[in-house]
Amino acid sequence: MRSIHGRSDEGAKTTVALLEIRGLHLGFKVSEGVVHALRGVNLRVEHGEVLALVGESGCGKTATMQSVLRLIPDREIAYRRGEILFDGRDLARLPESAMRSVRGREIAMVFQDPTTALNPTLSVGRQVAEAVVAHEALGWREAERRVIELFTQVGIPHPDMRFRQYPFQLSGGLRQRVVIAAALACRPRLLIADEPTTALDVTIQAQILALLQALQQASGMSIVVVTHNLGIVAEMAHRVAIMYAGEVVEEGPAAEVFAYPSHPYTHGLLECLPRLDMARAQRLRSIEGAPPDLVAGLTGCAFADRCPYAMEVCDQHAPAMSTVGPGRHAACWLTHPHATGLPRPGPRAHGHAAAPLPVSGRPH
Repeated sequence: MRSIHGRSDEGAKTTVALLEIRGLHLGFKVSEGVVHALRGVNLRVEHGEVLALVGESGCGKTATMQSVLRLIPDREIAYRRGEILFDGRDLARLPESAMRSVRGREIAMVFQDPTTALNPTLSVGRQVAEAVVAHEALGWREAERRVIELFTQVGIPHPDMRFRQYPFQLSGGLRQRVVIAAALACRPRLLIADEPTTALDVTIQAQILALLQALQQASGMSIVVVTHNLGIVAEMAHRVAIMYAGEVVEEGPAAEVFAYPSHPYTHGLLECLPRLDMARAQRLRSIEGAPPDLVAGLTGCAFADRCPYAMEVCDQHAPAMSTVGPGRHAACWLTHPHATGLPRPGPRAHGHAAAPLPVSGRPH
């Protein structure tokens, strides 16, 4: 039996990760030039784990996951390099015919907006059945029975009736459940959930998250949850990877990253969360400034202009990812092995954000 950390029970040998992204670079063509959207993304997803990929809009979360399934049209890409290893196979170098058998069958994706993910001219049942017929040796009658079972599994009431309905006849929550059913139709080993609860109210959000948790525990599949909602991370993720400006800047077990953030950006995100013990007149903190221009290119740390702990070296050299604890890594000069005695972001104890350290910022 395998643990979520990719080791056997004997613990003697490290297994191959289900998904490993190595040095992924991606540039998009725009009128101003090239947007360097992904700048050396490194990421691992172990067998049976839930990984949360977190960051603000435009940081490269969705582009990273769409690159895994090669969903970005070639005409929009200026350059792409790196390795995307799925159970040892490099998806970046597979022919398109082989990728078609990977999409849906081995790796499936739940898209952010179920309305645009579904064809308005076809019944929802037929759309899911088409995925079953395409990947499995089933006739239409057998596929229909399978889809009705899936609809029942994901909590859609009256599945026989819903099978014949069109997307406009379903609520937002039911449409999202249909999209999840379509993603699960061929029993994938990896499910990518891209902002799966963004367009839903709080009650439905909780139901969808509970559904994903239950399905993951029942099937043992791996899940990557793409989100900017830290509440989702706390609810269901084993590990978390924080992205900023096209690269992963911190990763580790979710509980530890929440309690003791190592990167100033992670610390800033957590400081922005509202708390029940906040005084009525107390204002929420925010991260000052704006993300860097990814068209112009970067020479140092991407977060330097917004970081209260920035030093001269941050402007001149981009920090490498360094180990900050068991299973924990961060790309910050403050966490460099030789950076002893430097100020660091404070811990968050029992859900309370630490007060900002009295650091004057970069020297002039």
